Amino acid sequence: MMTHTRYALCTLLVALALVGACAKKQPPVARPTTPPPGGVSDDSTRPPAPPEPVSEPMAVPPEPVLDDPITGRDIGDINKNSPFQPVFFVLDSSDVDAAGQQVLNENAEILKRYPTWVITVEGHADERGTAEYNLALGERRAMAARTYLVSLGISGDRLRTVSYGKEFPFDPGHNEEAWAKNRRAQFVLTSR
Repeated sequence: MMTHTRYALCTLLVALALVGACAKKQPPVARPTTPPPGGVSDDSTRPPAPPEPVSEPMAVPPEPVLDDPITGRDIGDINKNSPFQPVFFVLDSSDVDAAGQQVLNENAEILKRYPTWVITVEGHADERGTAEYNLALGERRAMAARTYLVSLGISGDRLRTVSYGKEFPFDPGHNEEAWAKNRRAQFVLTSR
């Protein structure tokens, strides 16, 4: 009988252990903590404050040019009496000489005064030479003028280039005086 009692007691203890293990446990309850005395918080555990936003300067559009004879005219009228001067080149050259630099400096000032204008730099050559050679020479002349304007601070986005070679002579003559006028980079207002 003793063995039987021990066996029953052991079975009862195992059953109680299983019932205790299967019982649903209650989650722990968080209790509020009291703040440190004097209202001082512990900054060592607080994340750093976000940086202050930086205010970006707003782009101010250029002031309209008042009392300007060009303002209000259409592009065709402006190009008929162009404020831009052409740059002339020596025979078989696309180098901008001192006189050409002076003209380009003045043209750059006009472009700075009208910052929304877009121009096309046309490259021209005299009638001597093949059509292919003159087109390439006209392109080099237009690019030389454009490069110089960019070096003066004019945005390249405002400058287009085209070469007409010998197709549109300024002077239709067939002598050195006419040819000197035809070797040029000319400036045409495209948009404003």
